Amino acid sequence: MARVFAVANQKGGVGKTTTAVNLAVYAAGAGRRVLLIDLDPQGNAGSSLGVQSGEQPLYDVLVDGEPLQGSVALSRRMGLDVVPSTSALAAAEVELVPVERREFRLSDALESLVPRYDVVLLDCPPSLGLLTVNALTAAEGLITPIQCEYLALEGLGQLTGTLRIVRSRLNPRLDMFGIVMTMFDSRTRLSRQVVDEVRKHYARTLFRTLIPRSVYLSEAPSYGQSIFEYHGASKAAQAYSSLGEEFLTRVEAGA
Repeated sequence: MARVFAVANQKGGVGKTTTAVNLAVYAAGAGRRVLLIDLDPQGNAGSSLGVQSGEQPLYDVLVDGEPLQGSVALSRRMGLDVVPSTSALAAAEVELVPVERREFRLSDALESLVPRYDVVLLDCPPSLGLLTVNALTAAEGLITPIQCEYLALEGLGQLTGTLRIVRSRLNPRLDMFGIVMTMFDSRTRLSRQVVDEVRKHYARTLFRTLIPRSVYLSEAPSYGQSIFEYHGASKAAQAYSSLGEEFLTRVEAGA
């Protein structure tokens, strides 16, 4: 039975999709059966891996209740399947409002696919709308990438507040699984201070690995590649490899 994780942060540009994509590729490379679902209408997770749209848009699954299997597209990587997104998914935020069990559309759709995988990663849009709420309702754990900047701390507080609301009203099993510090620059005092502040309040869930700023992380998606495929010898690839190992260790420990 798969472990389901939402990769979410309402703040954009924090490395959320980069983290979801590279964790998915790492886990698949480590022999796990992985499903990556792109819930962001921008469709960056799918395009980052060079995956085209499936036969059936994810929009049809969430709004019309079509089977999720029809949206699964095979990637070039052994063990990794992807459900890509399209811009049409943006309309789902509005069209789901009057729908019965609107917060559970993704959770219901996942039921038939969960037994096929070891890990399911849900890449969320940079907002706390219905698409993200669907992901949080379907997931057992939240993975939150945070940029090493001061304002990111305020966003983390808002997100943990949302987590408490979802847990109390929709999904009592949801928990903060891990916080990932991204765009870390060891040369700046600010980066170190932000990490120390997060560690002070979230020591139990903070991943030890710090993801550095790297031009390679920005370039890799344009080639439809993960950081491991694009520049496997880079510090960024080494960091995501370390993060992937931490992630799988927690998954297997039932953290």
